[in-house]
Amino acid sequence: MDKGPFDSVPSAAPFGPLHFQLVLLRRMADFQPGLVEEARRELGASIADMREANRRWQAMARAPRGRGAVSRYRSVLGEPESRTRRRIGDLECEVLLWRLPLWPDLRFEVLTAPGARTVWNEWLVRAPGAPGPELRTAADLRPWSCTVDEVARAFPPARPQEGSAPTRWRLAFTLPDGQACVAEFTWGLLQRLL
Repeated sequence: MDKGPFDSVPSAAPFGPLHFQLVLLRRMADFQPGLVEEARRELGASIADMREANRRWQAMARAPRGRGAVSRYRSVLGEPESRTRRRIGDLECEVLLWRLPLWPDLRFEVLTAPGARTVWNEWLVRAPGAPGPELRTAADLRPWSCTVDEVARAFPPARPQEGSAPTRWRLAFTLPDGQACVAEFTWGLLQRLL
């Protein structure tokens, strides 16, 4: 069994950005085990480290007297790289973005009501100013190459569908050649076409 740098760290060690990236990878492993394996090795973490990070994250999220979701993200990821306001329909949102080393062209985005503790949405998005992929065909839709928003903009009118877990989303859309597709995302990052 491979060992990572976390194997010698007690579970009481501070939970930080590296651990959080392992949490994201844990969910993605269901669809892209090869990509997750490469990313986990890049982080220097073992499979046991990934499981332990996920266990600790779930415990924090479910703690009866735990912090609100926004406070939890701040305690784990530090202060956001940016903080802006966005209007979505009639709602005004606060948008918090964090950089994650594993995905330098992406940011972890949290949407919430201004000043609230409750999170409305949490996922990976393209970093401001970072060029996104050109999406025109099914071949362009490679795992981990694009986000929910990028696929929705490339193939309108994309129709959101319920995912198979809270951190999963699906989009139904039609390619320019008439092929109907459903794309599945985990934490906002494309995992596969169904």
